[in-house]
Amino acid sequence: MKFSFPLLLISAALLVTSCQPQQARDTAAQSLDLTQYVDPYIGTGDHGHVFMGANVPFGLVQLGPSNIPQSWDWTSGYHITDSTIIGFSHMHLNGTGIGDLGDINLMPTTGEVRLARGTVDDPQSGMYSLFDRQTEKARAGYYAVHLERYGIDVELTATKRVGFHRYTFPEAPEGRVIIDLENGQSWDRPVDCFIQQESATTISGYRYSVGWANDQRVFFTAEFSKPMTGFIASESGEVKEGTEWKGRRVYGQALFNMTDGEELYVKVALSPVSIANAKMNMQAELPGWDFEQTIAAADQAWNAELNKIQIQTKDERVLRTFYTALYHTMIAPSEFCDVNKDYRGSDRQMHTDASFTNYTTFSLWDTYRAAHPLMTIIHPEKMTDMIQTMLTIYKEQGKLPVWHLMGCETDCMVGNPGISVVADAILKGFGGFDKELAYEAMKNSALLDERGLKYFREYGYIPYDLEGEALSKCMEYAIADWALAQVAQEMGKTEDYEYFLQRSKAYQHYFDKETGFVRGRSSTGQFRPNFNPFESVHRENDYVEGNAWQYTWLVPHDIAGLVELFGSREKFIEKLDSLFIVEGSLGEHASPDISGLIGQYAHGNEPSHHVLYMYPYVGQPRKTADRVREVLDVMYNDQPAGLSGNEDVGQMSAWYILSSLGFYQVEPAGGKYVFGSPIIDRADIRVKDGKTFTIIATNNSAENKYIQSITLNGQPYDKFYLDFKDIEAGGTLELVMGN
Repeated sequence: MKFSFPLLLISAALLVTSCQPQQARDTAAQSLDLTQYVDPYIGTGDHGHVFMGANVPFGLVQLGPSNIPQSWDWTSGYHITDSTIIGFSHMHLNGTGIGDLGDINLMPTTGEVRLARGTVDDPQSGMYSLFDRQTEKARAGYYAVHLERYGIDVELTATKRVGFHRYTFPEAPEGRVIIDLENGQSWDRPVDCFIQQESATTISGYRYSVGWANDQRVFFTAEFSKPMTGFIASESGEVKEGTEWKGRRVYGQALFNMTDGEELYVKVALSPVSIANAKMNMQAELPGWDFEQTIAAADQAWNAELNKIQIQTKDERVLRTFYTALYHTMIAPSEFCDVNKDYRGSDRQMHTDASFTNYTTFSLWDTYRAAHPLMTIIHPEKMTDMIQTMLTIYKEQGKLPVWHLMGCETDCMVGNPGISVVADAILKGFGGFDKELAYEAMKNSALLDERGLKYFREYGYIPYDLEGEALSKCMEYAIADWALAQVAQEMGKTEDYEYFLQRSKAYQHYFDKETGFVRGRSSTGQFRPNFNPFESVHRENDYVEGNAWQYTWLVPHDIAGLVELFGSREKFIEKLDSLFIVEGSLGEHASPDISGLIGQYAHGNEPSHHVLYMYPYVGQPRKTADRVREVLDVMYNDQPAGLSGNEDVGQMSAWYILSSLGFYQVEPAGGKYVFGSPIIDRADIRVKDGKTFTIIATNNSAENKYIQSITLNGQPYDKFYLDFKDIEAGGTLELVMGN
């Protein structure tokens, strides 16, 4: 097989590193050029819904193009099948199943255009331009495209809070930059917008909107590299007198006399707090106009994070898939505060001079499963701020976040996933936050009356005739309750431990021994009639984005208890084996999220993500190896359709990262990473306190996918899982592979 020169460089660099003593590698690991393997197009096709554009890790700004469509496959604003651009907005979601953001949209044009989104069949209906994919370039921290309608070359880069644009114009006596405060992404509409010209080079304003997040507020300031020749404000198509305007459908047009080939630079700083703070963010992060240096700094920021895991592999496709996946895990959660820590809270108040970095975009129903467990390994320095943010949300809204966006609780999806994330941090020994407050937040969140919890306390399960999506809600609550119980036990709260441990077994109420599936149960204890284990009725039945085949296995916290319900280990294995081969229709009302099917195993959606790793609990790790390798090979690749479902704010990619390394955290908290089958030959992972945890897979290949023996720091190791404490301590794990 022929390898590229950069791959050989990586191998050589890692070989040199591997020859150094462990202590030296802990403190002086060589930094490699890993952004070369990031391909932002991966996941832009099919239903990946990933963000396309320029940003830096965990930044507030995600600056990229927005297409015309606002349907499901455009929830991030962009899809590989589209060739329209209505502008370049500064905030986007990454891989969600619902659309929002798209705030502060800039569109360079020549001449007068209609200020509207437009329709594809009529180029004069709006301000959009077509583009040719051949002119488009995308890499970590940089995006470029040619707008065919206007003959303008657009280049974008960013800092955490500032988007940086470079427009190269043709000759244009009436060159314009349209500041569009009307158009966001689907589900979003403006309710109050303001724009003002402050000087010949500065425009500021804000955009308030409602959507998935029901009270969004973004403040901005924009600086141009040359003076405007004029400025036009308009609202709902009506041009207004003066240099400022307030309304709902507000636009500003900055006018310039541009010569052929002349470059115009625009810097746009954001703040969740105020225009004044946006200006402060600009001065702190991007006071100058060096576009190339800003690109280089963004690349450096991405490389610093990507180098936390250095892998060796003979397959360059794996390098691209792996490092793009790692890139996708670091788009969010995103910082939701200013450089001085000011932020807008869940109480709708502006908070000043916080002692922590505040974050937003917590897709917790998805990310508690793999993205956050990955974060505890490679981003230990961020854990205190993440938990502080979640505890602050609790203080401001009375419960831990469920699905938090732009300071707003969306209550999207089911369960109490925030409990699992906080519990995981406590059980893994992270500090820097008030653990008694954390316990209070978890317990109080579990004892609310909302979202079926009242019935959970009353019946011990949630009846389908009293609450929608009852089974899925209850089974997710049970997972969180188990995590809370483990913390209660560690903190000596015996009564709480026993109570929440008992609640964590609520899944048993739904298990029908006659059919071998979990089924909805009524308030009188009767199973839901007319049972079809294949059918999934989106959000109107017992299962959220799934069916009985998938939800029967949603017991990652008590696999031994689930085995017992089946009656024997053999019956459990037989049923689990059948999951991957049985075929049947999900029905016409099934959610499109149920994708990436192998039999009825749905890798494209999160409730299935732990299922492959259940086999080692019953003594059959080889079947986990078989299925993990199959999913890594079939459900992921380095093409635009390289994801089998929504990226879901890093969860789909985090599964790939952990599984590629050879393990996965099955239980929701505590750090038991169950072995699977690594596809890398070696990985050097930078963990807490500058240490390195090295994984070596000897004799690894497509055929040699089964672990034959394990040594940890030179000593034989006989557990089917690796403990977080062993990873965090640094050292060497060697897996001898065979066929």
